[in-house]
Amino acid sequence: MKEKNEYKWELLLWLWLAFFFNQADRQIFNVVLPLIKDDLSLSDAQLGLVGSLFVLTLGLLIPFAGVTGDLFNRKKIIGFSLLFWSASTLLTGLSHSLLHLIILRSLAVGGGEAFYAPAANGLISQYHQKTRALAMSIHQTSLYVGVVVSGALGGYIAELYGWKNTFFLFGGAGMVLSVILFFRLRPTATAIATVSISAQRTFMKEATLALLRKPTAVFLCGAFLAMVFVNVGYTTWTPTFLHEKFGLSIAEAGFSSMFYHHLFAFMGVISGGWLSDKIALQATKYRLMVQSAGLFLAVPFIVGMGQASTPGLTYVCLAGFGFFRGVYDANIYATLFEVIEPQYRSTSVGLSAMFAYVVAALAPFLLGYLKPTLGLSIGLSALSMVYMLGGICIWAALQGYMKNNQIPQAIDV
Repeated sequence: MKEKNEYKWELLLWLWLAFFFNQADRQIFNVVLPLIKDDLSLSDAQLGLVGSLFVLTLGLLIPFAGVTGDLFNRKKIIGFSLLFWSASTLLTGLSHSLLHLIILRSLAVGGGEAFYAPAANGLISQYHQKTRALAMSIHQTSLYVGVVVSGALGGYIAELYGWKNTFFLFGGAGMVLSVILFFRLRPTATAIATVSISAQRTFMKEATLALLRKPTAVFLCGAFLAMVFVNVGYTTWTPTFLHEKFGLSIAEAGFSSMFYHHLFAFMGVISGGWLSDKIALQATKYRLMVQSAGLFLAVPFIVGMGQASTPGLTYVCLAGFGFFRGVYDANIYATLFEVIEPQYRSTSVGLSAMFAYVVAALAPFLLGYLKPTLGLSIGLSALSMVYMLGGICIWAALQGYMKNNQIPQAIDV
């Protein structure tokens, strides 16, 4: 028993490191966009297309990755996905054309990364039962660290040694980690491997209908789409925006564009979770009010992010945007699960993520396409309208929240 208790924390350490590279390998491309653009003579629209296809690949494969995580050994899925996306990241450094970037970055890295999260979260929940929330919170901090560190370190390496070496370093380190994981992670049993294909299809149909037949759930998915759309556009183009508008170095722009936002997003997640838990004791619909407030209050900061005249004001707006985004993030699944039956919740998460990422894949391309004419200042500020629509979706969900959408509360096992 003691050995198992010690292993569950060792497991969390290795998964934290894997998730770090999962997020870092995503962000380093965005950080070095200006250098890639000059070196390969690509247009802003072409660079945006690479980012859009990456997100699209991720979104299309997430539901399939979720099913795979239930049917096959999670240790092997995590190890091979890390090895695959890390090797693809390394090979991205050898790219000499748009086609190379699409194949290696958009399809290969995006496809490999899609399989990590479902298997990793399933593995954490398998070993951490009484400490599940704590373990998942610790695992989630790797997202913030990965984005911020890759922004600063990736930009620094790119400036000194060239953008290709950034991909070589991060990809190579990830491949080394994957080998370690094959030795340190323990094999896992599959709980539903014997379920027939026919039964799985029936279940998927039932889960999809459980989501689509509830207006509240559909509106909540719309709000989630709005958040993802803005986040994808922001993470793709803000480093370039700071570099071009204020003359920051690649390293400074990569760090500043991510640090203030994600630091305050962490604070917002904690605050939003505490507040909604407290007022939800009076009525669960108050969670939706907290979420809508998070989206609506972020709107002026998103506008200011693009329009601020100094780096300092831009950082303040990035911080405000991040804080209220965190307030929204704290209740994403808490509100959705109020109207989705327990047996369909994991599938509903996959379906909502697929819908959000597929549509949000347009964001990098649209901002890149409009950049030469409207500029990134207007483009980034315009993302505020999407957040506004997300807030309206939650208010629409709130109107029907008590009308046969909630499910009876039950004890999950």
